[in-house]
Amino acid sequence: MKKLIATLALGLAVLGFTGTAAAQDSAASAPVAEATAAPAEAAPADAAPAAAEAAPVVDKGDVAWMLVATLLVVFMAVPGLALFYGGLVRSKNMLSVLMQVMCVFSLIVVLWAIYGYSLAFGGGGAFIGVLDKVMLAGVTPDSLADTFSAGFKLPEYVFIAFQATFAAITCALIVGSFAERVKFSAVLLFCVLWFTFCYLPVAHMVWYSEGYLFKAGALDFAGGTVVHINAGVAGLVGAYVIGKRVGYGRDALTPHSLTLTMVGACMLWVGWFGFNAGSALEANGTAALAFINTLLATAAATLAWSMAEALTKGKASMLGAASGAVAGLVAITPACGSVGPMGALVIGAIAGVLCLWGVNGLKRMLGADDSLDVFGVHGVGGIAGALLTGVFTAPWLGGTGAEDFSIAGQVATQALGVGVTIVWSAVVAFIAFKVVDMVIGLRVTEDEEREGLDIASHGETAYSK
Repeated sequence: MKKLIATLALGLAVLGFTGTAAAQDSAASAPVAEATAAPAEAAPADAAPAAAEAAPVVDKGDVAWMLVATLLVVFMAVPGLALFYGGLVRSKNMLSVLMQVMCVFSLIVVLWAIYGYSLAFGGGGAFIGVLDKVMLAGVTPDSLADTFSAGFKLPEYVFIAFQATFAAITCALIVGSFAERVKFSAVLLFCVLWFTFCYLPVAHMVWYSEGYLFKAGALDFAGGTVVHINAGVAGLVGAYVIGKRVGYGRDALTPHSLTLTMVGACMLWVGWFGFNAGSALEANGTAALAFINTLLATAAATLAWSMAEALTKGKASMLGAASGAVAGLVAITPACGSVGPMGALVIGAIAGVLCLWGVNGLKRMLGADDSLDVFGVHGVGGIAGALLTGVFTAPWLGGTGAEDFSIAGQVATQALGVGVTIVWSAVVAFIAFKVVDMVIGLRVTEDEEREGLDIASHGETAYSK
């Protein structure tokens, strides 16, 4: 009997070993849910963390929100920015501005897919990325991009599309500085050069985890430096290099349709919620914070600009209210995810007053014909917003900063980001404008400028007589 029992025990032991080995082999090739169901003694102690890393969570709500946010940013540019700019120029140049905004936006979206995404976010060091994802190589519907929450990811295609709209609208913003006097082909060539050698490095430095300004601790939630200071400085350089419009300072170069400008400004405000709240990359509390901050800062800036204009000029204008709204949107962009709602109100109010000075007093001081006040609104508003981010992120002022947050230290870091962006953009823009001028020429002839770029450049008119 003892021999029989011993034989049975040995047999069960052999079967148990064989079964355990088979279970291990099965678990190695099974889906995560099946692997985690294997017996505890058949799997290593770190099997659960490894399984969690192998299967990050893709939340359908986050995906849906980011697709909507991307759509909203497209809406900002075409038609929002196009109509805002179009209403500000004379009627004979309306279509030229619409064409420049639409075609620049389209051009940069294409370049983003070809090489822009790779150089901005495809790896690399402190200043620029690498070409590993040229032509979106290796990106599939199953590829994932990180969000800000550990374990949560987005489909990479969603992130690529969202960031493409940022790059495209940044380049489209610049055209307002030299509207009504530049060759259409020159605008496109300049944007190719500036996008490649300025936007991509700055975006990489600020938003990529190994970027110089990111590692320095500069805060730019949705593009105060990358988008607005970058575009504002490039536009100002273009205004200097290209020169003033025929009749500037002598003739009345007034907007032809403030109605369209108002419509465009409202579209920008609506679309900007995708721009700012979408930069959370998730449908979460940070997105909600960015959303309400965008709402409050814009309203405060609209009122502040209008009140300051009424006090200094005797009347509050529709153009001023629309410009004030954009100023508030610009200023809150870098801060929207890290400051509290009351901080957003203060930032918006300050931006409204500062940008009013930017398009009047500062513009006279600079002496440049920045046609649609790109630097006065986007440059000045972006600088103010970037610096004030360092103040109102402080937790005792309602921000989300750590308990040991230093206003002085963060403002110094923000100033570094502002300074690097200004210098980089100015140098690249100057060289790019000079190259374009040598290759194809920047400016239309005086006769074409007097006739209007709608007819001279595109052979059509915006309005029937």
